[in-house]
Parts: sequence; structure tokens; C-alpha cells
Amino acid sequence: MIRAVVFDVGGTLVDESRVLGQWAAFLGVEPGEFFATLGAVIERREHHRRIFDALQSGHEPAADQLFRYEAGDLFPDVRPCLEELRQGGYRVAIAGNQPSWTEAFLGDLELGVEFVASSHSWGVSKPDAAFFERLVAEVGLSAREIAYVGDRIDNDVVPALDAGLFTVFLRRGPWGYVQASWPEAERADLRIESLAELLEAVATVRA
Repeated sequence: MIRAVVFDVGGTLVDESRVLGQWAAFLGVEPGEFFATLGAVIERREHHRRIFDALQSGHEPAADQLFRYEAGDLFPDVRPCLEELRQGGYRVAIAGNQPSWTEAFLGDLELGVEFVASSHSWGVSKPDAAFFERLVAEVGLSAREIAYVGDRIDNDVVPALDAGLFTVFLRRGPWGYVQASWPEAERADLRIESLAELLEAVATVRA
């Protein structure tokens, strides 16, 4: 039985389009070129920072220079989804590969979750198994009672499954759309196109 739902951040709760556009401007390239190159980097299964080499920029910004979310970046389906889950009796939390300032940012949005955790604060990042071990320990339930929701197959679905968690693949954003065709995508316990589908999907499994 699923008793808790934990969410990834970028691409899952937060729309990164605006921030990625800032990266394009920083590099002096058109947004279309930037996103096409990012898609190719993802398809080749390379780290996203390889985009700087691919665009031959010769430099890259520090994470705290541009990668700052704003309240308006929150996907519109997030608040209704979290409220529905709470009303349905699920515990809800957030944990993702993020700098520590993201914890304060999401906390200020008053999303009503039990905790917000970042890889920087935990000292371990996805897809490391230790990240999910820490997640399970923080929630305090058995791994299979926890559903992890994310937009990435490589960082979210596969390592969470290997750690014993229930997994929900959210197909949206650059990673979600590109990785949806990967063979590993079939391993996800559930696959949704919007967080508006999450409660019904998880409730069906619980039943």
C-alpha cells in the first residue's frame, strides 16, 4: 500500500523553461538552438552540463548565478495535486537534485508538505542509491510504501526502483519527452502526463 508520495523538483513541480532560456541567453545562442542541443545531449545519455561543450561556449555559469526559480515557475497542476493527495490521506514530501536554496524557495510557497530536501543538504545526489536510502529514512516507511514521482528515467525511475520504491514517471519537460522512448521507461510502475492524473492512478494501486 502506498502511504507517502515524494516529488522530484525540476521538471516535475517546477517548469524550468524560463531558467533554461536564461542559460541560452548567457551562452549567446537562440533558445531553439539551446533546446535542440539539450535534447541531443539527453538522447546521448550525457550529463546536462555537456551542453556547454556541445555549444562550444568555453565557459559555464555557477549554479547560483542563473538557476533561480520564481513562484511563477510552479506548474499549475502542483497545488491541486498536493491538496488532493493530502485529502486522500497520503503523506507528501519533496526531495530532488537541487542546491540548498531550493528548500527555502519551496518552503516559502507553503505547499503543505512534510519536508523539502535537496541533494546539496543531504550531501548525495541522484542517481546514487544513498539518496533514496536517505529519502526512505526521512519518510520513515518501508520503501515500497513510498511513491517517487519524477520526470527522468535515469535519475528518478530506475534508481528509485532499484532502491525498492514505487515509481511514477511524469512525461513532461525536456528529459521527460526524450526519455519516454527509452526501453527503461517501461520499468516505471505508473506513467502519467500530468499531476492531475496522479491521485487516481495511485489510489487505484492502493485499492
